[in-house]
Amino acid sequence: MKFLSTLFGYKGWQGEQHATMSLSRQILLTAGRSPKMLLVTLWSSLLALTAQSVAQDYGTSPPVYPSPPGTGIGWEAAFAQAQAFVSNLTLEEKTQLVTGIEGPCVGNIGGIPRVGFDGLCLQDGPLAIRQATYASVFPAGLTAAASWDRYLIFFRGLFLGAEFKDKGSHVALGPVVGPLGRSAYGGRGWEGFSPDPYLTGIAAEETIRGMQQSGVQACLKHYIGNEQETQRNPRLSPSGTTIEAVSSNIDDRTMHELYLWPFANGVRAGTASIMCSYNRVNGSYGCQNSKTLNGLLKTELGFQGYVMSDWQATHAGVPAIKAGLDMDMPGSIGSSRDTSFFGGNVTHAVQNGTLDQDRLDDMVKRIMTPYFYLHQNEYPPIDGTEPTLNSDHPPYQHPFTLGASNVDVRSGHGQLIRDIAAAGTVLLKNTNDVLPLTTPKTLGVFGNDAGDLVNGQYFLTSAFQTPFGYEYGTLPVAGGSGAGRLSYLVSPLEALKARAALDGTLVQYILNNDLVTQPSGLGAIMPVPEVCLVFLKSWAAEGSDRRSLEADWDSTAVVSSVAAFCNNTVVITHSAGLNVMPWANNPNVTGILAAHLPGQESGNSIVDILYGAVNPSGKLPYTIALNESDYRFSDITNSTKLLRTEDPNAWQSNFTEGLLIDYRHFDYYNKSVLYEFGFGLSYTTFDVSDLSVDKHNATINPLPEDLPIAPGGNPSLWQILCTANFTVANTGNVTGAAVPQLYLSFPSVPSSIPTPRNVLRGFDKLWLAPDESQTVSFSLTRRDLSYWNVKKQEWVIPGGTFVMSLGFSSRDLRLKQHLDVVG
Repeated sequence: MKFLSTLFGYKGWQGEQHATMSLSRQILLTAGRSPKMLLVTLWSSLLALTAQSVAQDYGTSPPVYPSPPGTGIGWEAAFAQAQAFVSNLTLEEKTQLVTGIEGPCVGNIGGIPRVGFDGLCLQDGPLAIRQATYASVFPAGLTAAASWDRYLIFFRGLFLGAEFKDKGSHVALGPVVGPLGRSAYGGRGWEGFSPDPYLTGIAAEETIRGMQQSGVQACLKHYIGNEQETQRNPRLSPSGTTIEAVSSNIDDRTMHELYLWPFANGVRAGTASIMCSYNRVNGSYGCQNSKTLNGLLKTELGFQGYVMSDWQATHAGVPAIKAGLDMDMPGSIGSSRDTSFFGGNVTHAVQNGTLDQDRLDDMVKRIMTPYFYLHQNEYPPIDGTEPTLNSDHPPYQHPFTLGASNVDVRSGHGQLIRDIAAAGTVLLKNTNDVLPLTTPKTLGVFGNDAGDLVNGQYFLTSAFQTPFGYEYGTLPVAGGSGAGRLSYLVSPLEALKARAALDGTLVQYILNNDLVTQPSGLGAIMPVPEVCLVFLKSWAAEGSDRRSLEADWDSTAVVSSVAAFCNNTVVITHSAGLNVMPWANNPNVTGILAAHLPGQESGNSIVDILYGAVNPSGKLPYTIALNESDYRFSDITNSTKLLRTEDPNAWQSNFTEGLLIDYRHFDYYNKSVLYEFGFGLSYTTFDVSDLSVDKHNATINPLPEDLPIAPGGNPSLWQILCTANFTVANTGNVTGAAVPQLYLSFPSVPSSIPTPRNVLRGFDKLWLAPDESQTVSFSLTRRDLSYWNVKKQEWVIPGGTFVMSLGFSSRDLRLKQHLDVVG
C-alpha cells in the first residue's frame, strides 16, 4: 500500500488523494483474481490518474510517502560526521534535537553536554538580527532586488551572516522568497525580493551563498504559496468553530514555474534549512503537506537540509514528520510550555512502532549535517543580552552557553548599507534634469517621512496599533519578525541639512502632513524654494495585509498641495511595497524616486542620489500600474462573508491567474502601465548592440534521466544550452551603471493555462564611463528554456522558435534574435 501511495502520489500536482486511495483499494482487490487482471487494472488506473492530474482541481494534495532520507550530496564529509554523531545518541536525545525549547534566542534546540553539543540558536530575520543590540539594520530584500546587483546582494548576505555569527546565532531565519509577491497588497512582500521568480531566485542564491560563507546557516522561507497574511493561521469563529487557515490552491505548472522556481535556486545554493509556511496548499497544511515536502522539495529538488516549521505552524506530530517536517518550532503548542506535538510524543511513537527509528535518525542527520559543514561545533557564544530580549521565563530547561553582553557586531557595515540603499533607489521621473541638485539657493522639505523617529527605533508589530504605522519619522524598515532594532538612523532631513550647509543652501521644512494640506499650511515657507522635496511612506507589517497601494497619511493631498505651491517638486517614497502614483503626471512634479526600505543609512543614501554623488542605477523589481484597480487580478482573499464564516474550510484562494502575475499579466493583456518592470532612469544614457546567440552541443529532449538528483534538481536542468552575446555602451556624459535585461518569448506551449508573452531570463549590472562600451554574455540553461509539462511531469523544451529580446526594461526591448533550440 505504501508503494502504491508513493507511485500514485507522483502522478501530478493536482492528483486526487481520495481517488488514489480508492484506486489503490481496487488494485489490491483485483490482485487476488489474476496477474493479468492486475496489470490491466494498474494501467487503466494510471491513465485515469494522469487525466485527473491535467484537470484544474485544487481540492486535494496527493500523498507522497515515505519521506526520502538525506544522503548529504555536496556535504559528504559533514554527513559522515552527522551519521557518527547520531549513532552515539539515545532516543530521548534524538527527540530533543528535533524539538524546539524555550531559551535565549527566538528559536532554540537544547544542548547535549554529554556529546559536546551546545545547542542551536535561531534568530530572526531577513535584514537584521531583529531584537539584537549593537547590530546593523540592512536594506530590505525589496531594496536589494531593486539594485539588480548580484555583487551587492552577495555582500549583503555575507555581512548579515557575519553579524549573526558574532552574536552566537547558528541559524538566520532568512532570506525570504515566499511570499513571492502574487498580490501587491501582501503585507510581507517587502521581506522578499520581487514577483519575478528569476530575479528572486538569483537574489536568494547570492544571499544564501554570502550568509553561509560567513558560517551561519541560512533558512529559506516561507515554503510555499504563502502569499497573504489574512487568515494565514486558523482561528476560532464566534461560535467556537475552528476556521482553518487559507488554502493557496495552485496548479502544477504554476507551482513549478513561479513559486517553486526560487526555492530551487536556494536549494542549489546549499541552504541549510527551509521554513514551511502557515497556510494550506491545495487543502493540506504547509508543514504536513507530503506532496510539497517529500515530493517537490526532498525528491524533485534533492534538498539535503532540514525543514523547520514556522512558529506555531505545526498542527500534528507523527503525520507531519512522515510528511517531511524535521524540526518543530518553537516546540510548544501555543503558549503552553509543557505541551508539544513533538518532544515526548516522538519518543513514544518510536517506542510503539508508530514512527520508524530511521525517519527520526534522518531528521537528526539533516539537522546536524549543515552544523558540521559550517564548522559550528566551534562557534562564538550567544550574546548575553539575548535572554532579556527573547524570553520571559529563564532559567531554561537546558543549559546554554552565554558570552559577553551587547557585543558590537556592526564592523563598519554602514557603508555597504548606504551603497545598497542608493543602488536600490529607482529614479522614475526627471523632467528637465531637475536632478541631480547643483547648489540650490533654497530647498523645501515636506512630509512626515522626512524627519527623525519620535516613537522609538524598533518596529515589531503594526506600529502603535494603526494601519499606517507611526505618523512621524522616516520609514527605514517595515514591521514584524522581518524588522530590526536600529542602533542609529540617519534621517533624510538630517542628511539634507548637513549637505545643504556645504553650499549655504536655505533649508525650510514642514513635516506635519495635516498642516501641509491646509489651504494656508505652506504660508510659513518664504521664499518659495527652488526645489521642493516631498517624502512619503507606506507601512506594512507581518500579520496583516496592506489596505491601499497609495502612500499613507493623505499622501496624494500632500503632493498636490506642495506641487501647487512649488513648480519644481520632487517626490521620494519609502514603501513596504509598490505605490500607485495618481500625481505622477502632474507637470509640477518634476522628479520621482522610489527609495523602498533603505535601512539605517536612509538619509545618506538618498542625499547621495539627489546630489549626484551616486548615479541612480536601481530598476523596478515590480510594475507600477496606472490605477490601484489594475491589480485586482491577484487580490488578497478577504471578504466580510469569509470573516464571519462558520465553515471550517471556507478560506480558499484559487490562483486562477496562473503564471500571469505582475508584468506578465500587464504584457499578456496588453495593458498600459505607469512604469514597467525593470524600468529606471539614470543621469546618463545607454544603448545595446550586436546581439548574437551561440548554441552549445547538448542533448535537448527528453531530459536526461541517468543523472542522480542533486540539490536544485536534475543537474541537466542547469546545463548551459546557449549564450547571448551583445555590447553595452554609455552614450551619455556621466559615469553610470547599465542594467541590460534579457527576456524570452516561448513558442507555442501545450498547456491549459496561458503562457506569458515574455519572461526575464538574464540581467547584469556594469559600470561604464562616458563613451565606454563592454561586451556582455548571458548564459541560458535548460531550465530557462523549458516549461513544466504537467502530463509528462518533467521540464520540456518546446519545439518552435523562441524570441530573445534585449533591452533595459520589460517594455524597452531594443534588439531581438530568433532561436530554434529543438532541431
